Amino acid sequence: MTATCLDCQVDCVLDVRNRLGESPAWSAREGALYWVDITAARVHRFRPADGAHHRWQLPAVIGSLGLREAGGLLLAMKTGLHLFDLDSGALEFLCQPEPDVPGNRLNDGKVAPDGSFWVGTMDDRPQKEATGRLYRLDAQHRCRRAAEEGVIVSNGLAWSPDGRTLYHSDSRGAAIYRYAHDLATGEIGPREVFASVPPECGRPDGAAVDAEGCYWSCGISAGRLNRYSPDGELMAWVELPISHPTMPCFGGPDLRTLYLTSLRDGLDDEALARTPQAGSLFALRPGVAGLPTSFYAG
Repeated sequence: MTATCLDCQVDCVLDVRNRLGESPAWSAREGALYWVDITAARVHRFRPADGAHHRWQLPAVIGSLGLREAGGLLLAMKTGLHLFDLDSGALEFLCQPEPDVPGNRLNDGKVAPDGSFWVGTMDDRPQKEATGRLYRLDAQHRCRRAAEEGVIVSNGLAWSPDGRTLYHSDSRGAAIYRYAHDLATGEIGPREVFASVPPECGRPDGAAVDAEGCYWSCGISAGRLNRYSPDGELMAWVELPISHPTMPCFGGPDLRTLYLTSLRDGLDDEALARTPQAGSLFALRPGVAGLPTSFYAG
């Protein structure tokens, strides 16, 4: 299969210039996109229909979020997993998956089709090592380690349309992984390499799966968005107007708008002059619909 560059218009839909935008999740019942600015410790909500943009300031770094069926959010913070009430701003602590690994923090997280929340950890120290693991929080707020294999920066969580395959990546590595996923029990099988990622595609960061079962991965070091077939072949890519995209999310009334978060932390003056809207929220119409965002059942 020969990969092709897609001719898609990519627009900045909110010039927010986050330090480290991540974890977008589309709420169909609100018609709104939620995401986090990790290092600024903020949650954002954007409603495209009227342009309304709301921010919540939190007391600690936030790696990711999940929409909650009962309302509000589940936040994966430096201090652990918390429920978050959007109206009052109250946090309810649930657990700290790695109290014995102080150098790690929670990073990429996403709600699975069965209503559980999966989150990976990463080594937050400058001299990063493969100390990150993958955890599953069930609807009863019980948290367990789901995978033993270590990664440096856990990322790329997504599920196939039937929920039977879990994808995961290490954004400091050169591979995207997959696991067989049992929807009834939440158990996963051995880790397999789904796709090897060459430097020109960029390190594999956040991801989303479309209705055709293809995996869209942000190449964070290459300014591009890569689309892989269900067999792990690179089918297409989109060149982006920013150098460091972080995570895609399908949204909009028809789930055919692909939103992209991005970062500006660590970019020098020359890079910021080339891409002044780095860290903002972007969108494109790739010609395929995505999967609905799942809600945490707990």
